[in-house]
Amino acid sequence: MIVDLPDTTVSKVSKKLSKLREEGGVVALGRVLTLVIQTDFRRIEEVVEAANASSRTHPARVIVVADEVDVPGEARLDAQIRVGGDAGASEVLILRAYGGLAQSLNGLVGGLLLPDAPIVVWWPNSCPDAPAESDLGQIATRRITDSANQADPQEYLKQLAKNYQPGDGDMAWTRLTLWRSQLASLFDRVSDKKIEKVEIIGSELSPSADLLAAWFRVKLAVPTKISRKHKGRNVLGIGGVKIHYEGGELKMMRSAEVAKIKQTGMPSASILLPRRSVVDCLVEEMRFMGPDETYAEILKGGFR
Repeated sequence: MIVDLPDTTVSKVSKKLSKLREEGGVVALGRVLTLVIQTDFRRIEEVVEAANASSRTHPARVIVVADEVDVPGEARLDAQIRVGGDAGASEVLILRAYGGLAQSLNGLVGGLLLPDAPIVVWWPNSCPDAPAESDLGQIATRRITDSANQADPQEYLKQLAKNYQPGDGDMAWTRLTLWRSQLASLFDRVSDKKIEKVEIIGSELSPSADLLAAWFRVKLAVPTKISRKHKGRNVLGIGGVKIHYEGGELKMMRSAEVAKIKQTGMPSASILLPRRSVVDCLVEEMRFMGPDETYAEILKGGFR
């Protein structure tokens, strides 16, 4: 069910949601958190789709705040409520804020939060340099940014490191979960050898490559460099990792969703290494409400 509420107020939205519960049996008892998403008008459907898919694992009240500060005219709030089949395992509130209302996001969502439930804020496109100090970040238990969608991903990581607070997280780090798991297993093969250097093949547009390099430097204390091209060609995301050790090389190179593993003097092997979707990353980010201590260590140790 979709209910449109043009030119409305937060109070009216809250009352309408309560009425829908009474009339249709929609309940909030199974919601485990409130997911607040700040985006722009053009990405509303995209982020709602991701939130609905993630709600199968983490039932939530989803509040999408789409703000347009520069739209001419008086301040106005248009809202939409989605429940039932149009909201997955969630209930979705879409707030389109115009003019001055778009400058006070905390006030917009304050009356719509689930009581006594954790609050996760996700910025899927434009992100604040200091998430915990932002209007929405101040009320959040967890704050999720996406450095890959910023104009200068590497510079943005430096800002995140400078302004880090417990509860901050970034999609670029979450996209590395499978890589880190497989690479940890690979290092067991060469645990008795002297590592000379590690080379990461990764795009300039992939902050995940920079975070992976920082992971090697901080956790393993080995010289690490990033090559932005492979065989003279640009790569998409992370193309592979080469571990150079005394007397040989161990490398894992990804093509499509498969990574090939080759080591000097050993037979080759292949493993499945798919690119993680937004939904996969969002589900993982919402799984733990506490601070990600490893992310904090890598961010502060590798980018300050």
